[in-house]
Amino acid sequence: MTVFLCSACGTSFGETKEVPAACPICNDERQYVPASGQAWTTTEKLARTHRNAWLQLEPGLMAIQTVPAFAINQRALLLQTPEGNVLWDCIALLDDATKAIVQALGGLSAIAISHPHYYTTMQDWAAAFDAPIYLHAADKEWVCRPSDYIRLWEDDALVLSSAITLVRGGGHFAGGTMLHWASDDGQGVLFAGDIVQVTPGADYVSFMWSYPNMLPLSAIEVADVAERLAPWPFERIYGAFSHQNVRRNGQEIVTRSAERYIARLAGPGQ
Repeated sequence: MTVFLCSACGTSFGETKEVPAACPICNDERQYVPASGQAWTTTEKLARTHRNAWLQLEPGLMAIQTVPAFAINQRALLLQTPEGNVLWDCIALLDDATKAIVQALGGLSAIAISHPHYYTTMQDWAAAFDAPIYLHAADKEWVCRPSDYIRLWEDDALVLSSAITLVRGGGHFAGGTMLHWASDDGQGVLFAGDIVQVTPGADYVSFMWSYPNMLPLSAIEVADVAERLAPWPFERIYGAFSHQNVRRNGQEIVTRSAERYIARLAGPGQ
């Protein structure tokens, strides 16, 4: 029996003898099946050809990213706090070196994931570190591999510790989640996933229904995401991909980015 991984999105599927018939994550309009067709790999094959690179973003915060790039190529973030370490978002590769490094850093007390595109092998990470996985219940239909570690939460916010709160932003997915970290410097940090996407100049963010297929959100949906973030002060933003880092004025950037997006949807002269 084998755990198969979708090569396009990294989603893992329950142990079977045969490859899955299809990947529902990729068949959804927010992702895509490559023109070459659906392809599959395994956790063992991935570990033979790839490794995880580590980068310190600031004290207590590490980025983990698989090299060479695999699937969507997002990064995971490891946040160290006195109340336990939290893994934000997930990547498919969990090799022996990664296990050793995470254990040396204090293990994991929790895993939280922004949306289904980054579920990947969350089940393996949870089992390796005996850590619960927090997913918003609105996205439960996208779980392709059950796990006893999964904890579905509802409402608009979930407090994980005195410094960490999960915030439902919606938009990209109904349960689209962001993490707010009340950092020691008092400025606040937002882990955005894909719910807001840091643009190349790091002076705006954007909001999309589908990033690869370039399908927009409506003005009402964008306004709703911004409104949900308004009560949570933050200066810095860390997005889903390498170099998507906003170092200051994060909350102001989200506000004016939403205004710009909505104005553009209204059309010229509006």
